[in-house]
Amino acid sequence: MVSVVQNVAIDCADAYELARFWSRVTGRPLHPEDGPGDRETQVRLAEGPVLHFNQVPEPKSTKNRVHLCLRPETSREQEVERLLGIGATFVSDHRNPDGSGWAVLADPEGNEFCVLRGESDRSDGQGPA
Repeated sequence: MVSVVQNVAIDCADAYELARFWSRVTGRPLHPEDGPGDRETQVRLAEGPVLHFNQVPEPKSTKNRVHLCLRPETSREQEVERLLGIGATFVSDHRNPDGSGWAVLADPEGNEFCVLRGESDRSDGQGPA
């Protein structure tokens, strides 16, 4: 017997607005019954678990212990620029001169996430990141 991951829960101050940001990041819709003011909202991914946003009273206070890593359809650099344009902020740079590595960004509520190399970046056979 095993357990199946149903969702990835993300605590936040405004569940609907943060879900809208992640809907734009992933290109996937919010649950059709979710709306402004809802304390819980979801982004339905094409495969895998749902992103579940849960409104909580306390603010984020430290670095995430669990975070999302994104593999863009475009290049990593194009995706970083797109995400910054829709409200993400740049946190730290772990990109290497050989093209490997990742960039750390944060969503509008400060939750960190990584942007890995896209498939077009990886066509040189330099490994997964």
